[in-house]
Amino acid sequence: MNSDVSLNLQSKVEVLLDSVKWDDKGLAVAIAQNVDTGAILMQGFANRDALATTISSRKATFYSRSRLTLWTKEETSKNFINVHDIFLDCDRDSIIYLGKPDGPICHTGSETCYYASIFDHLKDQEVGGNRLALTTLYSLESAISQRKGRISSSRKWEALLD
Repeated sequence: MNSDVSLNLQSKVEVLLDSVKWDDKGLAVAIAQNVDTGAILMQGFANRDALATTISSRKATFYSRSRLTLWTKEETSKNFINVHDIFLDCDRDSIIYLGKPDGPICHTGSETCYYASIFDHLKDQEVGGNRLALTTLYSLESAISQRKGRISSSRKWEALLD
């Protein structure tokens, strides 16, 4: 029975892989997104084998166009992106790996590869290494947390002055 279940699942995965609209090189855009914050972690490409590997391993796996091989994100640093779910867009030509990273994702050490705002750059503001492209809800949560910290600090000072 277990063998039948495994074959049935494998068959479903094959049907799914056949339904993806791979480009002429057999690739689709693959975006890794943080399941907790909504932040886009990185973008790469996946081929059929990369998506199949991600499905089975639950580790975000991509296809390297420069090395012409599969690579699992951060397999050398062990900061994997642990995939909770995978989404295909309505055209079935791009993929989202929704997951939780074990640590920084960008080679610069940043939490995400998307930390430089074009609008900050155009306003001649410093383009920092830790500005995250966050969802509105997460940005609000972060602002509330910062304000709580400032209020707590000011109350400590007030208590010392009394």
